[in-house]
Amino acid sequence: MPGQIIDRGGDAWMVRLYAGRDPQTGKRKYSNQTFHGTRKEAQKFLTSELSKLEQGITGASKALMGALLDDLLADYKINGKSYEWVDHVVRVHLRPFFSKVKAAKIGTDQIRAYIAMRQQPHTRNHGEHKREYGPAANATINRELALLRRAFNLGRMATPPKVSAAPFIPMLAENNVRKGFFEHDAYLAVRRALPEEIRPVLTFAYFTGCRKAEILALQWHQVDLSERVVRLEPGETKNDEGRTIFLTPDLYEVLAMQREVRDRYFPESPWVFSRAGKPILEFKGAWASACKAAALTGQDGEPDKLFHDLRRTGVRNLIRAGVPERVAMLISGHKTRAVFDRYNIVSESDLKDAARRLGEYVAHKSTQPADSAHKSAHIARESVN
Repeated sequence: MPGQIIDRGGDAWMVRLYAGRDPQTGKRKYSNQTFHGTRKEAQKFLTSELSKLEQGITGASKALMGALLDDLLADYKINGKSYEWVDHVVRVHLRPFFSKVKAAKIGTDQIRAYIAMRQQPHTRNHGEHKREYGPAANATINRELALLRRAFNLGRMATPPKVSAAPFIPMLAENNVRKGFFEHDAYLAVRRALPEEIRPVLTFAYFTGCRKAEILALQWHQVDLSERVVRLEPGETKNDEGRTIFLTPDLYEVLAMQREVRDRYFPESPWVFSRAGKPILEFKGAWASACKAAALTGQDGEPDKLFHDLRRTGVRNLIRAGVPERVAMLISGHKTRAVFDRYNIVSESDLKDAARRLGEYVAHKSTQPADSAHKSAHIARESVN
């Protein structure tokens, strides 16, 4: 039944529209509206609403997936999110597979076919050269599927809707425990090898655990050197929640020097970290060279450390310093306690220290039974006397 009118008494009517089935549960969904007037007027209103619904569904059935992906990119750009990464995923992976298919025709079978394709080794052209790539990790595929789901939801919420419902999108199991950390000597070695304008970025990450995108986007209106604080406003962070970061002495000195250089040479620049007053967009080449100079590369010559390792290191430094986990999460911008399990914020030195403490504890406890027996015997003798 596409729609019905239910008498609520007097001149009130409930106009009920069938809105399809929930893609997750399969249950029927309805849209209910209260209308005041005669039954004939209510019937006319129902007919009008059904016509609108039919037009929306008809329009949705014609929309290509490419249009939904265009809307996804626009949404990320408008909201100032990580547009470059999303643009890369859409251009290299999602668009070639889905763009020319009608969005209404895409179901779970097509999603599984995409997953199977991403789990296979593949070749991509880089100019005149071809490069071999291995299977994508489950975590990588899941991030791509999350973008696909977002594209469907944006299309479903559009007026008129570009798609009537989002298909069920199965997610893969992840084993994404992060283990990379910077010990202090390695941090100093990489810092020495980096270009001068990148060193402060490294220091900020090491002491705060902030994300690279958050650091590179920092502007001077967010920094209060007199109060020794940096403020990340809502909408400027990945989880859209504001944060306040109080500066350690080392960080204060770094930012004070950055301000001095800015005021002297680039007074109009709003960026805390810059290249000659211009924003720093990326430094992959400098990072690879610094890791090589610091002997932090694998057998393939690629960097053995990621910049994101500084985020894990920053959180671990806070925990080692005795900062409560909840406070450490507020500083680094993590929303859930599960991050401490997922990041596996433990190093070999932490495990060695735990073993040392356990050994000391057991050695101390081993003396307790003898002492307790001696005290018990002494008390028994005293009671007899």
